[in-house]
Amino acid sequence: MWKYAAAACVTGAAGFVASNSVLFSGAAEQKPFPDIQSKHSLVAKHVNKEKWDRLSGIETKTSGFTLAQAISCAVEFDNQHCGIYAGDYDSYKDFADVFDPIIQEYHGINADAKHTSDMDASKIQGNVDPEAPVKSVRIRVGRSFNGFGLSPGITKQQRLDLEKLLVSAFSNFTEDLAGNYYPLLGMDEVVRQQLVDDHFLFVSGDPNLQSAGMERDWPEGRGIFHNQDKTFLVWANEEDQTRIISMQKGGDVKAVFERLARGIKAVQDSVKKESGKDFLYDEKYGYIHSCPTNLGTGMRASVHIDLPGWTAEGLTALKERCEELKLQPRGTRGESGGQTGVTFDISNKHRLGYSEVELVQCMIDGVNILFKEDLELQKKHG
Repeated sequence: MWKYAAAACVTGAAGFVASNSVLFSGAAEQKPFPDIQSKHSLVAKHVNKEKWDRLSGIETKTSGFTLAQAISCAVEFDNQHCGIYAGDYDSYKDFADVFDPIIQEYHGINADAKHTSDMDASKIQGNVDPEAPVKSVRIRVGRSFNGFGLSPGITKQQRLDLEKLLVSAFSNFTEDLAGNYYPLLGMDEVVRQQLVDDHFLFVSGDPNLQSAGMERDWPEGRGIFHNQDKTFLVWANEEDQTRIISMQKGGDVKAVFERLARGIKAVQDSVKKESGKDFLYDEKYGYIHSCPTNLGTGMRASVHIDLPGWTAEGLTALKERCEELKLQPRGTRGESGGQTGVTFDISNKHRLGYSEVELVQCMIDGVNILFKEDLELQKKHG
C-alpha cells in the first residue's frame, strides 16, 4: 500500500528531501533499534534511535527497500568502516538524514557541494612516462539506470529487464568495442575457465554482498561482456547495475580513458534509445552507486607498476607519499589480497568532488612523481 505525504517534507543537509512520511514511499514494519556490531563504523556514528524510529518504517518506491536492509552489514559484521548500501536512488532521498552525513564525512565534502562530471579525454595532459615500469592500466566506473533498483534492492524482474537492455546495447557495439556477452546462468565450463584465466569472472560468496542482498537469485540476470581484444569489459548486475572497465598492457593511460569514455557513451546511448532510461545522476552526488563510497565518478583509475625503491623504503612511507599525492597504493591482488614482490597497484584515492578528467590526470601526474622518486630511492638503498 502506497501512502502519500501527509506531513510536510523537510530538506536534509545535503539537499535531498527527507520526511517522516516520504512522498510515494510505502510503510515497512517498525522494528526495534538494532545492535550495530561495527561499533566504530559511520553507521554506528550516524544512526541513532531517534533517526531509526523516524525512518525505519519507510519502504522505498522503486524496490521496497528499508533502512534495516541498508545497514545490514554494519549490524551483522564488526569490521565495517562505512557499513551502508542503497537499494535504489530513492534510498538516498528517503533516508537522507542517515546517508547525507555519512557521505559528507567519508568523502570530505560540504553539505552544499556540487559534483561535476567530465569524460573528455582530449583534456588529459601528457601521459605516464614511457620509461616507467608500468605493466598495465585499468580504469573502471560504475553506472546505474533510472527506473531500476540498485543491486541490494533490485527486484528479480528489474534485474532481468535491465540485462535484456544491456545485451541489446552490447549487440550494437562496433569496431574495437565489438565483442560477446557471457551470461553467468548456464555458462559453458570452457567459457567459465577462460574468464577465470583472464581474471574477468566475478563470483558469488562475498559476505558483505550477501548480507546486503546483492546475491539474491544468483546467478540469474548477471553476466560479462568483453570485446575481441579483451580491453573493454562490462559486468552486468554485480555490485552495481554496470561496472564498465577499460584496460590494456603498458602505460598508455590516455588511450585506456578514451576507450572507456566511448564505451560508456555507447552503453548509455543504446539503452536510452531503446527504453528512454538514462544514467542516474545527481547534481550533488554525481553518478549513483549502491555503495556511497563510490558516489561521484565511481571511478578507479589504476596502474600496476614496479617500485623497488619505494619497496625498500617501506610500505608505510609509500602510503604516506601516496596520501600527499591523492593516490592509494594496494597490493596487486586487490584491496585485501596483499602485496607480492615490488609491484604495486596505484590508483586515485577520491571519487566524489572531482571530475573524471581530474582524477585520471591526478593519477598520471602522481605515478610519474613516484617513478622519479623511486629511481632516487633505488640509489639510496643500493
